Amino acid sequence: MKSRSKNARSSRFHFRLAILPVLLAFGAAVASTPPPETNLHSAQEAIANAERVEAAAIAPVELGEARSKLSAAQQAVGEKKMTEAARLADEARASAELAAARTGAFKANAVNADIKRSTATLVDEMQRKTGDTQ
Repeated sequence: MKSRSKNARSSRFHFRLAILPVLLAFGAAVASTPPPETNLHSAQEAIANAERVEAAAIAPVELGEARSKLSAAQQAVGEKKMTEAARLADEARASAELAAARTGAFKANAVNADIKRSTATLVDEMQRKTGDTQ
């Protein structure tokens, strides 16, 4: 019975020794993940673009979310959580792009409505002038 217990302990010890290099390699890979500079830069550019198209007035929720996620991404970089930082930066970029797209759609709809009003005014004028000549 003692030999079985001794074999089990020996097997566990050898397993732990065998798994140790794998765990160390995984830890080194995680620790050596570089900061997601490209992701952060893309998010910053998308936010700047959204601000240029005046998304703060038309899509403030989406723009605020983008700013918040970028800030969280920068904090994650400071905490050496690079994978989380990259994800948050990508989400910030997506939110900023959504804000810019909603702003563009709103402005396009406003221009379209203005053109429709102008066209209706022209049609009314043409009908009035046509009615005057007859």
